[in-house]
Amino acid sequence: MEQKNKLKLNSGGLLVFILTVGVFGIINTEMGVVGILPLIATTFNVSVPQAGWTVSVFALVVAASAPVTPLLFSGINRKKVMLLALGLFTISNVISMFTSNFTVLLIARILPAFLHPVYVSMAFTVAAASVSKEQAPKAVSKVFVGVSAGMVLGVPVTSFIASEVSFSMAMLFFTVVNALVFVATIIPSMPVKEKVSYGAQLSVLKKTTMWYSIIAVTLINGAMFGFFSYMSDYLKKVTEVPYNVISAVLLVYGLANIVGNVMAGKLLSINAKRSIILMPFVLLVSYICLFIVGEWIGAMVIVILILGVLAGIASNNMQYMITDAAPEAPDFANGMFLTSANLGTTIGTAICGAFITEMGTRYSVFGSLLFLIASIVFVYLR
Repeated sequence: MEQKNKLKLNSGGLLVFILTVGVFGIINTEMGVVGILPLIATTFNVSVPQAGWTVSVFALVVAASAPVTPLLFSGINRKKVMLLALGLFTISNVISMFTSNFTVLLIARILPAFLHPVYVSMAFTVAAASVSKEQAPKAVSKVFVGVSAGMVLGVPVTSFIASEVSFSMAMLFFTVVNALVFVATIIPSMPVKEKVSYGAQLSVLKKTTMWYSIIAVTLINGAMFGFFSYMSDYLKKVTEVPYNVISAVLLVYGLANIVGNVMAGKLLSINAKRSIILMPFVLLVSYICLFIVGEWIGAMVIVILILGVLAGIASNNMQYMITDAAPEAPDFANGMFLTSANLGTTIGTAICGAFITEMGTRYSVFGSLLFLIASIVFVYLR
């Protein structure tokens, strides 16, 4: 019996690792292009704001499908659904690698985005089910590492590969990661044992607090990712540093993000309300500093390091805001969090891109400032 339990534990540990790498591949495919938008613009002969649609369109589809697709696929064998998602991501990345048409590139980004929320939500569920009840929170937290790694490693690694070799080789990196996880995905049949009715979950949308939370999350994430989508372009044109330095700065941001995630848990447990209320103000001051010191690389690294930590804390705050508003429907609440966050990414990227088009790259920060000022109102109302 003891040996059987040990085998189950080892099996569960391997499965959690596979799921972690899988989530890394999914998140990396979504956000990895952030570091190479100027190169995409050059490769496909479009403007940098137009290249930004490779981020915003993907995020928009995720935002639209997050509350829907996990529910639609909830009754199907999870192994089949996850293999379908990984297969679609792999094929789409192959198309992105070989196409020379920007429209085809956008289509190749749109299709897998529909299954992005399905895989990520199921990864957490399967991870929890693969170990004992006592070990479930630890297993889920390990899968969260894949989300952070998608930013910490994916963005700078993609940027490095693209700058040193080519855009196609960066797409190959996405392809290989997803393909390897596809091959490694061996998940037993896991039928849904207990299902909350659609009506019961949708009823949380009647709460005013829920809507204040959704709007606040959309605005805060729009501020953070609106600028982050063009950070590489900002560093290139305003700070005037080469691509290899940009990759290093993006890595600093990503590592700081993990530090922020660790800090967030402690801050929320000490005083969640204070952490949530202060965050938009602290971000606002940080982005103002970013605008002021944009031409000095030393100061920029320090500000970006601070922004990375703040982004990690803010992400946890945002998830807390929405799930705390709907504790009776946690799955649907997480879907709404994913929707709000990605909707914010889409709108934020578009608004910051508009500032670039009208005023220049340096003024992309203005979009983030407007979003944060508006977010303060809804955080207060909440």
